[in-house]
Amino acid sequence: MYSNSIHIAPHYTERKQQAPPFFFRQRPKPQVPPTPFNRSHHKQVTHNRFKRVCPSPNNKSLPKRVVKKPRCDQISRQLPPYWWNCPAYGQSIDNIVPSKVPLGESYDDLVDPYKRYHLPKEITQGTSVKKIGLVVDLTSKSGYYQPLEGVKHLKIQCKGKDSIPDNESVNHFVYEVFQFLANQYKDLERPKKYILVHSTHGYNRTGYMIVHYIVRAQAISVTEALQVFAKARPPGIFRNKYIDALYTFYHETRPETVVCPPSPEWKSCPYPLDLNAEPMADNNQVENGDDKNNGTLVPQSEGNHLMSIDDVLGDTITEDYQFRLQGICYRLLKLEPMAKENPKFPGAYPITLSKTSLKLLRERYFYATWKAVGTRYMMLITWEGCYLIDKKFHFRRVQMRFPLKQTNAGHLKEFHNFTLLDGEMVIDALPDTQNQERRYLVSDVMAINNVSVFHLPFQERWKMVEKQVIEPRNLEKQFIHQSGNKNYRYDMEPFRVRRKDFWMLSGAQKILNGFIPKLSHAADGLIFQGRDDPYVPKNHEGLLQWKYTHNVDFLFEVDKQGHRQLFLLDRGEKKLMIRHQVVFQTKSDPSEFSGKIIECSLLDDNQTNVWNVCLWKFERVRSDKVIPSSTTTLRKARSVESKITENTLMNEVAEIIHLPIYTERLEKNRKSPDSQSEALKVA
Repeated sequence: MYSNSIHIAPHYTERKQQAPPFFFRQRPKPQVPPTPFNRSHHKQVTHNRFKRVCPSPNNKSLPKRVVKKPRCDQISRQLPPYWWNCPAYGQSIDNIVPSKVPLGESYDDLVDPYKRYHLPKEITQGTSVKKIGLVVDLTSKSGYYQPLEGVKHLKIQCKGKDSIPDNESVNHFVYEVFQFLANQYKDLERPKKYILVHSTHGYNRTGYMIVHYIVRAQAISVTEALQVFAKARPPGIFRNKYIDALYTFYHETRPETVVCPPSPEWKSCPYPLDLNAEPMADNNQVENGDDKNNGTLVPQSEGNHLMSIDDVLGDTITEDYQFRLQGICYRLLKLEPMAKENPKFPGAYPITLSKTSLKLLRERYFYATWKAVGTRYMMLITWEGCYLIDKKFHFRRVQMRFPLKQTNAGHLKEFHNFTLLDGEMVIDALPDTQNQERRYLVSDVMAINNVSVFHLPFQERWKMVEKQVIEPRNLEKQFIHQSGNKNYRYDMEPFRVRRKDFWMLSGAQKILNGFIPKLSHAADGLIFQGRDDPYVPKNHEGLLQWKYTHNVDFLFEVDKQGHRQLFLLDRGEKKLMIRHQVVFQTKSDPSEFSGKIIECSLLDDNQTNVWNVCLWKFERVRSDKVIPSSTTTLRKARSVESKITENTLMNEVAEIIHLPIYTERLEKNRKSPDSQSEALKVA
């Protein structure tokens, strides 16, 4: 029936003779020898294909019906679950209207006319018509509707499926709402516009964000804010994990009377007229389990993580808000307007003591304190949050509480606003349990409650730190403890706060030999602060520092051959320091320190240059550090000229305290009723 010869069409042979262009040419396929025809195998394969296409009734392992996958456009136009019967929006809260996601006209064929909900330009509530000026979209998807002209649209993408919005998204939302409402109040002649905030249904995610705003804007408790939202959008937030996350974030104890409401009735059916749909599990019944605090921030509990002074604390904020806060710092310090491209950190920097600068101690009346090993932070306290400011002039928000000092009129619910502090974050090792605890040591204050005080003498500013900042916190702690009403828990804050102590210059020797060895955190020298000096940004002769002799933190390792090696950090990578050796003057086996950070001091020059090897003396193990110092620190340690030893400094101080500038002030302080404030209190 069939011919064994192969017939080639003439038009094909003609086209084949013309070589195609080079960019259409394909690589030749490998020649595979022909396989002999197996008629039984071909029959079996054909039968199997037929079975897959037309399953036999007796084959129970195959599905009884073929489910056709929906097309992509059908998936994108699928109604969100439970959207059908969910109420469109609630009552306004401070010009904020909670809403479910509006659906564009492309969904009209899926929704009955009386159930359609398009993105509105205005909302009618009772007899009032409220025009929408800002729409905040919290959904994880896009394409539900087209933004309206003349209405600002903000997309803050939050994960769905009951995932709690992250803290950065919360900060973004609160700032944008603040800015929109502030601009509304600037122009009193124009009619007020409202903010439409929606997630998929406008309850849990939307409520979580709005409650954050209410707590920060109105300075009320989480319980009160939850009630405000529930009244405007009944029944309020109905997921336990969102409620618990709010109490945890604001360090409040959830009262037993705050009960999570049951799921509303519209949650009973995910889609309209879907009689074949299986009932979906209500996540509210599952949330009493282990995922109760999933995604929440627990500031005080850091698990098994070993704290380091290099840890990044707080949550990021938007660049626009950061620029505004930077401008506030410049305004409080009465500095020239800053450049937006590269704003400079306005903190004060100490001058390192040398033999040439040692004379400065004779020209001013100085206080002395220890130089803690920690992270330098300025702190800006506002009415809606507290912000740590690093040396890069970057801001990160931390949830802290700073009540104002009570007056006769009483400030029971008022807090600091635009108070600017300077200090350092240290890590204390508790003596009893050896547990780690962060502590912010406040060394100075430049503004209190929007009033600049940086120009005042340091002695007055130092007293203000205790009276205006520390004492109100301690009094509230004491009141909460005595009353038993632990609505706010200071123990859940990410760190403790205390004032750093300063003493008269005559106590420098006791600070070095008596105080520093008993500290629960590391220290590497002394700080000298001019008693009558103002706070001066950048370097200032009224702020001096002295550090121990050229201490550098190395990573110490012992290899398999027993060679002792020192490593430093160079551009983020571990670098072996050749011709550097460490001398151990302890009886311990050096291999016990392998893999640890050790602090070393540079030996005298006459010992380091004999074999052209740099010798270092082992001082201690730095258990508070996980990374070594940088090679830049090494270069600075070896290039310091006019070095001052501890003996040289103490001998100089012993002479200085007998100068008239110190003896006259000391005699005056003894006759003053405030003499105890300047008395040296070293154990």
